[in-house]
Amino acid sequence: MDLTEEQVYARVGEEGFARLVRAFYAQVPGDDILGPMYPPADLDGAEIRLRDFLVGRFGGPPRYVEQRGHPRLRMRHMPFAIDQRARDRWMVLMENALDEARLPHDVTALMREFLDGVATFMINRT
Repeated sequence: MDLTEEQVYARVGEEGFARLVRAFYAQVPGDDILGPMYPPADLDGAEIRLRDFLVGRFGGPPRYVEQRGHPRLRMRHMPFAIDQRARDRWMVLMENALDEARLPHDVTALMREFLDGVATFMINRT
């Protein structure tokens, strides 16, 4: 049976998502492309928001939606210049984080596919 997005949280729990997002944000401050997009004073907040978004999207508690409403990802990210280069760098850092988080292979594959699509969707500059 193939793993569905809704089953991911049951497989990796809160800690799996926390490891993934923590590994991603550990790379951001020193990154020459993404670092400037993240205010240093809000890195903790950004980490919580991404974790809560992913948890809810993959079958866990819907904290993100309860606290912030519909994700409206493109609208929320419109102030940031996200071009192909920024999108690709975001995916490099996320790939590194997926490797570091050591989630089950089927979870990693499903999340990689989802995150790749979302990253492309977020491009708002040419």
